[in-house]
Amino acid sequence: MTSTSPVIETNHLIRRFGQTEAVNGLSLQVGPGRCYGFFGRNGAGKTTTIKCLLNLLRPTAGSVRVFGLDPQKDEVAVKSRIAYVPDAVAFYPWMTVRDTLDYLASFRANWNRDIESDLLRRFGLKQDQKATSMSKGQKTQLALIGAICPEPELLLLDEPTSGLDPIVRREFIETVIGAYQSGDPGSRTVFVSTHLISEFEGLIDEFMIIEQGRELLTMEADAARERFKKIRDLCGSRRAASHGLGGAAGAAARGTRAGW
Repeated sequence: MTSTSPVIETNHLIRRFGQTEAVNGLSLQVGPGRCYGFFGRNGAGKTTTIKCLLNLLRPTAGSVRVFGLDPQKDEVAVKSRIAYVPDAVAFYPWMTVRDTLDYLASFRANWNRDIESDLLRRFGLKQDQKATSMSKGQKTQLALIGAICPEPELLLLDEPTSGLDPIVRREFIETVIGAYQSGDPGSRTVFVSTHLISEFEGLIDEFMIIEQGRELLTMEADAARERFKKIRDLCGSRRAASHGLGGAAGAAARGTRAGW
């Protein structure tokens, strides 16, 4: 794969469940070294798309490529280069944090113990704590440590802040993405799915919004910030002008503003 080849590419991807089209003709490309936001409300088709990338679901139609490879035909080659954290994580209940990380490391050719120690300290996880006594947020933290330490080329995150205290969500995701991409920022790619768009402001490079399995909007993050800044400025100008108008003129201006 060359440096400009897509890490993820889908072409007219369709996945049906019976008569329901969970993903409907979705085409996307994610370049290397990017942090790509995959946004949409719950049920929009985000998780189904990710499962097609992982060969956990077979596409009904269309194609999927990861590192230029077909995940169905080259499953081991693809999965050896990625890490995935689902919305709901689970561990063997009799294992401690230490046992779990050692178990995950046994499947990997590389494991960065320095990153592991740093994230355990930052998250305040006790190595002798068993999975049965961990909260959902703690299990998510442990899963993310297990995903980052192998230093994969692609990190797939499905609703990574689910179960976390809203107060610490932003700091948490900054820590995770920063720890992952700092090692080799030009080649480490993040694909993050969420319905909480505001939490990833300033962290992503590009995003797609989907609804009912279809693309609604794809934009570079910088272009989106500039576009919506202009809209906010325009709305603010109209709002200020309307405050200076009385009677029918003011009502008309306020009515126009409400239509934005």
